[in-house]
Amino acid sequence: MSKRYHFVRYVAPVAFTLAMAVAANQTTMAQQPNQAAPSQPAAAPAAPATAQPAAARVPAQEQPVSAMPAAADQVKPAENPYGLKALWSGGDIVSRITLLILAIMSIGSWYVIVIKVIAQNRVAGAYKEVSRKKFWQQKNLQQSAEVLGSQSAYRYITENGIEAAQHHKGALQDSIDLYSWVSMSLHRALDHVQGRLQSGLAFLGTVGSTAPFVGLFGTVWGIHHALSAISIAGQATLDKVAGPVGEALIMTAIGLATAVPAVLGYNFLVRRNKVVMDQARNFTADVQCVLIGGNPQSKNPATKESDAA
Repeated sequence: MSKRYHFVRYVAPVAFTLAMAVAANQTTMAQQPNQAAPSQPAAAPAAPATAQPAAARVPAQEQPVSAMPAAADQVKPAENPYGLKALWSGGDIVSRITLLILAIMSIGSWYVIVIKVIAQNRVAGAYKEVSRKKFWQQKNLQQSAEVLGSQSAYRYITENGIEAAQHHKGALQDSIDLYSWVSMSLHRALDHVQGRLQSGLAFLGTVGSTAPFVGLFGTVWGIHHALSAISIAGQATLDKVAGPVGEALIMTAIGLATAVPAVLGYNFLVRRNKVVMDQARNFTADVQCVLIGGNPQSKNPATKESDAA
């Protein structure tokens, strides 16, 4: 009884534990084939990989370089949201009218500058033509006038003086001596030439003095838009302020770009007009002396009476 008791007490638990371990091991080995079986069909689609083209199996580093930047060429550069286009499209009617006024002023200033420079060059060229074609070496002033061009300002002055000397006699003109009559005719012709040269200079002066203020008005209007955007948004963020402030700065720049060429062009043309008109006045005085010097009718009535006495 003691041996059986010791066997049941010590050996039986050990045998039972070993039997349970063996049974658990057999159960695990029986479940492993059942779990591995469903995973095999998942590897089946890997077989058609051999049917793919050779170019598909080339690593990414071996792909041609020319095919890669194709997508980069299609990327368009972003437009400037604060340029002139944005100013015109995003501005209100006041901003657009201000911009149009500045554009008209700028175009008109450059037009006047170019036209006046061409006119001054013509008058200066006519003065050189007088010396080149030997104006003073002709037999009379009529022949001298004919050697000049039809559009010459000096021919116009000469012909007016000749016409005044030839048509002096008349009912009302008898009371005016020939000297005064010819002098007035020559000075009228000279004033006409000067008036044509000076036409347009008033526009340049107006643009030069008012364009900065027009640009300043656009600046003030842009700042007004900036303050309005800040008050509506409730906070001074950059996206709310950048557009109107950029509009204001562009208006200021356009106003200065319009005024500076107008002022410089005005001073340049006034200086050249002075030089050209001095040459024309000297020529007019010479023509007057030629017309009056050899004409006995040019003497004043008081001079005639003293000569008769």
